[in-house]
Amino acid sequence: MSKTKTAEFADTVELPSFDVSKASDQFRAFAEKGVEQSKDAYTKLKTGAEEAQKTIESSYETARSVTNELSLKAIAALRTNAEAGFSHLEALAGAKTLSEIVELQTSYLRSRVEQTVEQAKEFQAVASKAAEDVSKPVKTAFEKALKDLKAA
Repeated sequence: MSKTKTAEFADTVELPSFDVSKASDQFRAFAEKGVEQSKDAYTKLKTGAEEAQKTIESSYETARSVTNELSLKAIAALRTNAEAGFSHLEALAGAKTLSEIVELQTSYLRSRVEQTVEQAKEFQAVASKAAEDVSKPVKTAFEKALKDLKAA
């Protein structure tokens, strides 16, 4: 009795058939989509790396030129200070009285303090500009990356 019910059941129920050609088409489409996504990811990664390299190179060149500018400012300040010192020594050597020496020394110290303040302001201005110039390419790249990230 169970054999007949099983036979009847087998006759009435259809099992789904597996079509190999559809499966291979789906697998091929899936693989092609994966390859395309990999190519897109590689292109984005390559573009990002190239932009980062350009940013680093630009920052390096800017830092190099700013370092040269700071070095030239330092050399000019050293030269000015050395010339002022030698001029002061010559003036002291020519002084005839103690009051003249005190007056020369006071004048020299006052001028040195004023010159030092002026040199510090110049260095500060150059250093501020340098920091801004060096960080500008990195800041621009970072802002672009954030903008691209928001767009995506």
